[in-house]
Amino acid sequence: MSNNPYSWIEKSLDTIRRANWYRSVQTIRGRSGATIELDGRSLINFASNDYLGLAADDRLIQAAIEATKEFGTGSTGSRLLSGHRQLHRDLEVAIASLKQTEDALVFSSGYLANLGTIAALVGGRDLIISDEYNHSSLKNGAKLSGAKILSYTHLNIEDLRAKLQKYRQQYRRCLITTDSVFSMDGDLCQLPELISLAGTFESMLLIDEAHATGVMGKTGAGCVEHFGCSGEQLIQVGTLSKALGSLGGYVAGSASLIDFLRNRAPSWIYTTALSPADTAAATAAIKIVREETQRRDRLWQNVNWLKQKLSGVNLLPSESPIMCLGLETAAEALAMAEKLKTAGIFAPAIRPPTVPTSRIRISVMATHQTDRLQKLVEVFDRN
Repeated sequence: MSNNPYSWIEKSLDTIRRANWYRSVQTIRGRSGATIELDGRSLINFASNDYLGLAADDRLIQAAIEATKEFGTGSTGSRLLSGHRQLHRDLEVAIASLKQTEDALVFSSGYLANLGTIAALVGGRDLIISDEYNHSSLKNGAKLSGAKILSYTHLNIEDLRAKLQKYRQQYRRCLITTDSVFSMDGDLCQLPELISLAGTFESMLLIDEAHATGVMGKTGAGCVEHFGCSGEQLIQVGTLSKALGSLGGYVAGSASLIDFLRNRAPSWIYTTALSPADTAAATAAIKIVREETQRRDRLWQNVNWLKQKLSGVNLLPSESPIMCLGLETAAEALAMAEKLKTAGIFAPAIRPPTVPTSRIRISVMATHQTDRLQKLVEVFDRN
């Protein structure tokens, strides 16, 4: 028996390396955008969630600077103690207006929003049924809650229905959880059907709009708007860190839901409030999303152009700006990522355990110029 209780760590790292699952950071210099500086080279960036190109927008930067000058660099405490500022409430009102809900609550990250919301809504006497491809934050929020957890086959409404019929009556409450845009595939949940099932089986429905906020729907409100389901009774979670170019998360829904979460969501109650800079930047981003619809129009023009040009490539089904090239092994994905990088394109390999099968994930941005999209098409055609 080893005397070192940490010796297992190196063995685990060796296993990760042998499986080609090992990960390390890559330092990007300067502002993120449609092109980035990496290892002394300028690369076309197809790895960003900054779908509308707002993370480097001067108006967000200026809003962050002004908020920092007025309030300082940190909020210094939780919202219920010393951390609350009017700009936090202003952001929540802006989110609720965008999402067409009664109220909203801002968390310090989207991950914390899912953890805290799920843990507050259900417990040991309850049931959670989730799409098998849900984001890690939804899965870990379910574990944290202590509820019974079941998963249904990805996007399989009949499998969900069968599980509800079999198990729903055995539990006090039931929460159905799903991503709206699945971040590692690009496909969409079947929201109208989910809402119908939730109503039939007296279940709550939580939808994670992380990759849909600012992108989907006529006004950028997300998949709820895209599917014409605004005003329906459900729980909408999302992030401020993708199309909105800032940092943080939110929950939007009924006034009573939000009031309850203020009193029961542990990841909101017991953590420092979102920084003034991030809060102000997100508020500025929502204003731009609502006023500058041409950004979203340009994004979808790029998406549709690229899908047409890559029609002969074996891409996974997608209805979003996320496109994935499926590959057999992690080694193949790493090799393809290196070929892309050599050709001047940054699109890292996505491998298990993040996803069930390896792939190259492409994120399209509104700020991608056609010649840069064409470069990606040419590299794929050669390989």
